[in-house]
This record gives sequence, structure tokens and C-alpha cells, in this order.
Amino acid sequence: MTLPIEPLLPEIVAALRDHGRLVLQAPPGAGKTTRVPLALLQAGLGGTILVLQPRRIAARMAAKRMAATLGEGVGQTVGYRVRLDAKVGRETRIELATHGIFLRRIQDDPALDGVACVIFDEFHERSLDSDLALALVLEARAALVPELKVLVMSATLDAGPVAALLDDAPLVTSEGRAFPVETRYLGRPADGRIEPAMARAIQGALAREDGSILAFLPGAAEIRRTKALLEEAGLAPGVDLAVLHGELDGASQDAAIAPAPVGRRKVVLASAIAETSITIEGVRVVVDSGLARVPAFDPASGMTRLVTVPASRATAEQRRGRAGRLGPGLALRLWDEAEDRGRPSQPVPEIRAADLAPFALELALWGTDGRDLALLDPPPDAAFLQARTLLHELGALGADGRATAHGAALARLGLHPRLAHMILAAPPAQRMLACEVAALLTGRDLLRGTERDADLRGRLAALRGEAWGPRAERGPLMEARQLARSFAQSVRARPDARADEDQAGEVVALAYPDRVAQGRGNGQFRMAEGGAAGLAPGDALAAAPFLAIAHLGGSSQGQRIHLAAPIGRDAIARLFGERIVRDARIVFDPAAQAVAASEQRTLGALVLEDRPMARPDAAAVAAVLADAVRRAGLHVLPWTEGARRLRARIGFLHRLWPDAWPDLSDAALERDLDWLLPYLDGLSRFSHLARLDMAQVLRDRLDHQALRQLDRLAPEALTTPTGRQALIDYTGDAPVLAAKLQEMFGQRETPRVADGQVAVIVHLLSPAGRPLQVTRDLAGFWRTGYAAVRAEMRGRYPRHPWPEDPLSATPTRATKARSG
Repeated sequence: MTLPIEPLLPEIVAALRDHGRLVLQAPPGAGKTTRVPLALLQAGLGGTILVLQPRRIAARMAAKRMAATLGEGVGQTVGYRVRLDAKVGRETRIELATHGIFLRRIQDDPALDGVACVIFDEFHERSLDSDLALALVLEARAALVPELKVLVMSATLDAGPVAALLDDAPLVTSEGRAFPVETRYLGRPADGRIEPAMARAIQGALAREDGSILAFLPGAAEIRRTKALLEEAGLAPGVDLAVLHGELDGASQDAAIAPAPVGRRKVVLASAIAETSITIEGVRVVVDSGLARVPAFDPASGMTRLVTVPASRATAEQRRGRAGRLGPGLALRLWDEAEDRGRPSQPVPEIRAADLAPFALELALWGTDGRDLALLDPPPDAAFLQARTLLHELGALGADGRATAHGAALARLGLHPRLAHMILAAPPAQRMLACEVAALLTGRDLLRGTERDADLRGRLAALRGEAWGPRAERGPLMEARQLARSFAQSVRARPDARADEDQAGEVVALAYPDRVAQGRGNGQFRMAEGGAAGLAPGDALAAAPFLAIAHLGGSSQGQRIHLAAPIGRDAIARLFGERIVRDARIVFDPAAQAVAASEQRTLGALVLEDRPMARPDAAAVAAVLADAVRRAGLHVLPWTEGARRLRARIGFLHRLWPDAWPDLSDAALERDLDWLLPYLDGLSRFSHLARLDMAQVLRDRLDHQALRQLDRLAPEALTTPTGRQALIDYTGDAPVLAAKLQEMFGQRETPRVADGQVAVIVHLLSPAGRPLQVTRDLAGFWRTGYAAVRAEMRGRYPRHPWPEDPLSATPTRATKARSG
């Protein structure tokens, strides 16, 4: 069969020979994955051709197809290397590998000895490892091996920026095979549940269309639920049902993509693993959920969550192309055509959304911070800083920012730095246990669907073939055991020296010290990093005082704990002794309205121990009580009437002479309560504040000279003509003196204060104490206003004197009878 890419093979070979770098854009089905490497081999490049694939299944299947083209078995001319599986030999000239495997190779051998060409297949997926691998290859080519040839192949990526990144590399475009694919939009399910809608669409396609069906769902959970719905409804005779996702072992994946037996049809429920580089024979119909599951890293919490988002238009087009690989096809989309126009054109590159700790470690091992590398997108600053901070905490980076020997050892394990550190930092007696835990956290959960709980110890028992073994999924179980053995061999852990499952929390805490968590009741936990997380209702771990959390998931209700193991207080102290802070905790308890003093041992936000303090520091107690007064307000202090009048008098003088007299307003007093601290010695409760003499506290704010001036400039009272000491009210904008009108007979001038600078406002009162006149000009009132007041009031208050001449009358506070 002639593939669309074949007429372009001479041009591709010539471009690589002449320029050493090339960007090839070819749609699905063009044949670029299998035909281009073979053409380069036949052209005699003189070295190994490395073909980098984003997924293990793509690497294995492409190797098988190329080997079959040559009439050979895999491992001869064509081989592959993926996690836990490798088939290469001395004669292997084309080697397919995943990006993670390649990163270890180029870090160990930057010159890529014996390699003639590196091909990046399906580069449009823009994984973090693919971006980094290309950047390292380009730097190695520029500095060490200028003869190295680099080919970037993509189906849907905008090739212009990639060509520019490769120093304006030539661009070759293939039109692909022109099998038409009809697209039908079925609309988004009204209830938002994708699995029933997918099951209905598949059943409808089976009834109305020919050929096998490839259905795209966001992940393994949705695949399992859709499979259950189809099995419950029953499939027509002659239809086989298969699933395909990255959590399956290699044999299960191979079975899923194998052709249906003659006379039968196949329905394959697949994740994104089937979008590229895989041809499933007989597929004529694609059913697309329109959803994709992508990582989302939160620098604030340091955690990555998998989130479900609408697939980009490029991804949808890639999926659609699966229907036209072998002939005319049909694509059914579970969304509206109008919605399609609002989708992003390309997927978000992983470098902008993922946990960057592995990326940052690879950069450090390469000897760079990444700023000088050829990257299509720079890493986000916050996420990159978070990643380097974690690496420093794990001991992978030194104070100079360079990778340490421990960091190099972490990278060699091929795990996330957290899990690699867990294995290497575990004591010898727990190292095999750490390898087992790492294997469990790397792959799919072993326990089946609804029987799951969060206890990691159950998975360990299943892994070891012990009590919970029957609940385990066989495929993931075999892979987890193989991974555990592989890790153990790498660190020379003894498989027979397995620590008890109850110690799982201790090794998990080595990987996730920030996720050591303390119970708060009702299955809720506080993590050392400060965040909160909860268990599913009824989980047996809810009563654990402390957990080490290995796997968290986000939801609208908050963080959900998916995998964890109990850990004891003593183990926390042993593991994190250097991080545990011992400190006095002196705080105000609003409920008790008192200062509470305790001695605490804390790990981040966790309180490991809290006991009352026998003799707390008196100054610290006073400071906390003063702060509580500030937050509650100055009204909690025992302001007597005398203290309030004194404060008002000083405040009056401050308004006149702000530099000479203190500001005693609420804002000023609350801004700095140092003035109050000396008087709080021995006090610890709001109720104790009643012991304070606030008038004396205010007097102490004044020096000796100011105290002497106070009574002269702002006297507390003035003497009325009757000889009474009448209090002056200084709380307003101007001082006020209130007296009955008869009491002021004979008072010719308005009283003044502040060395005569400020006239006192006089409130002249009726015999009943009601204001008759408010004046700053007492003499003027007697001349012009008194007569009218007299005429109105003497009939109302006949028993009180209302003389015609108030300035010559005898001042009195009594009635006529008493005054006569």
C-alpha cells in the first residue's frame, strides 16, 4: 500500500542531509511514523536513528510495524525501549523510545555517541518531556555534535514556531490520504453525564453504520463506566468490546488494538492514548466525547490535579482523523457545532500547566536554569520557583542551585523527585517498602471501583498477595510488582526485607512532608503546608490522629484524600525533628476573654503538642492583651467619667497646639498601645482591666510642666457668679459651660480658656434645665436677647426671678421665696 508520505521521502532525506534539521507536518494516516525512519535508514545515515514517542504503546506498535515491513522481529534492525520493557540488539539501527527514557540517555551522554538522527514524533502533543528533550538535543547539536540530524514531526501543530526554534529549519508538508470523514454534532448531554450519552451514541452507530468504532473518553474511570453501561444494555451479536488506556499493561493494550476477527466488529473505548501513532484496523466510526484530561499545577499548594476540560479543536481533528485512516469514515461529536468554534485551537502545552519539579531537576543536571535553552514556551515563574524550592527541600539542589549527588541519584531512578527521594531516604529496613509504595503511586489504583477506600495499606496487601489480594485488578497488579522489583534492583533493596505495612505512612511522609496531616474530626484533616483535605464519608481512616497523604484530588467541595496511610506522632518527631518548632504560644482566647499561654511543638501548620505554660513571659502576655484591646476597641477599658473629662481636656489642647500636647483620639491610641503596656503587668483577662485607673494612665502621658499648665489652660470647671464650680465640657469642637440663666446674673463677659484665646460657649438654661440661649457673647445677650427671653419665661416660671436689669441682679440658683 502506497502511503501519502512516500512521494516526499526523497525530499525529506535530502533536506536532512543538506540542513541537518527539518520540520515535517503530516496529518494522521500519512505514514510518517513508520515510513520516514525506514527511508532514513535506507539512505545510510551512518548511525542509530532514535524515534521519540509520547507513549509506550505508540513506541511498541511502531516498532512492530517497521520490523514487519523489513520481514524481521522486533529487536533486530528495529527495536524499542520503554519503561519496564526493552527489545534492542547489537544490530538495532532504528530505536523507538519514550521521552523519559531518552532524557536519561542524553543526560548520561550529551554527545549521543553513535546516534545519527533524533526524530520527535507527534510533537504537537507538547509534553513537558518532549519540549525539554528537543531543547537539550538542540543545545547538544550546537555545542557538541553539529552533524546530528533533528527531525520534528507533527500532525496538527503550527509548524512555523517550531521551524523558527530549529534555526529556520526547512518545512515539508504532506497532504495526507484524502479519505473523507463526515462530521455530525450530536449536542452536549443536558444532564452533563458523558457516559450515558456515549453509550447511546455507540449503540446508535452500531445499529446504523458499518465497521468498528473507536470512542474517545477523557480517562480510565469514564471508560469503565461506559463499558459497564454497554454491557448492561447488551451488545449485538458479532460485536467485541475492548478498552484502551495508559494504565493497562502492554499485553492488554496490544489486544485492544488488534484487528477484529473476520466477520466481527469491534468497539474500542479509548483515552487520548489512541489519538496518534496507532491504527486500529477496521475503524470507520469515531465517537468523541469532546473532553480531555490534563494536569493542572497549583503553585500555591504545590499540588498537581488532573482536570477535565473541553478538548482543543486540534485534538478533536486528530481524533476525527482516526475514522479516515483506512477509508471513508464518520465522526460523531458529543457537542454542538457552535460550541466547536469557541474551543481553544491547540492544547495547552504541558510546560504551562504541569508540576515542574522533574523538569527543574533535569535542567539542574544539564547545568542550566533553562533561560538559555530553546524552548517554545518558558516555564511559568511561580511554578518553576515552587519546583526548585521543593528540590532544595529534598536535597536535590545545593545552595548554589546546582544539582547535588543526591539529585543525580533521584533522576536516575526515573521517578518524580518526591518518590525517588522516598526510596533513597528510607532506612535500609524500609527501602523495599518504599519501592513498593512508589510502584503503587506510579500506576493505576489496584483496588476495584466501589470497594476503594483511601488506606494505602490495603494496596500494599494486594501487591504482596496477602489479605486483600482478591480485590486487586490483575493487570495493574502485575505491572506494580514488576515496577517494585525494578526499583528494588536499582537501589539494591532486599525483596525479602519488607517492613510491615503499618510503616507505610513513614515512607510516604518522606515523599510528601508537606502532606503530613492532622485529624480535625469528621474525616477532615489539616496538612502541614496549611491546606485542608477530607476523606470520603465512612472511610476507616477518619479516626486516625495523623495521616501521610500520598494522593489528593480536587473538587468543588475541597481537597479529597484518595490515598493515605496512618503515621504516629513519634514517627513524625523522628522523621522531621529538625523541622519541628518548639515555641511558646501566647494568644488571646476570645471565648474566655483572656490570654492563653501554652508551649507548642509544631510541624508547619500542625500542632503536635500543646500544654499550658506555667510561667509565661509577662511582657509577652501584656503585649497580647494590649493587641486584644486594640482589636476589640478602647471601649473595653474602664473609662470613668473623670477619665473621659481629662481625655477631652487634653484633646482640646492638642487641637490648639498639636506639637505640644499628645493626640488622645481613638485612632491615635489604638495605633500604638505602648502607652498601655506598663499598666498591664500581671493582667491577663479583660475582667482584670477594671483595676486600671485610666485618669492616672492619661496623666502619666504628660510631664510635670504640662500637668501644671493643664489646669490653667483647660480648667476642669469655672466658677459661676453664685460661686458654684461648673464643669466645662471639652468633648465638642469648642468648650461648653451649662448653667441656669439666673445663676449667671451679673456675669458681664463670656468666660474664656486657653489663656483667653478661646471663648467658652455658654448654654443658658431654663429653671427646668432646658436651653434658652446658646451664646459666645454673653454681654450681647444681656443687651439684646434677654428682654425677649424674660417676656416669654416669667409667666411660665413665675417663682423664679426675672429682673429687668440682669447685670445688677443677684445671681441665684433658687426661687423667689428662697432668694428673698
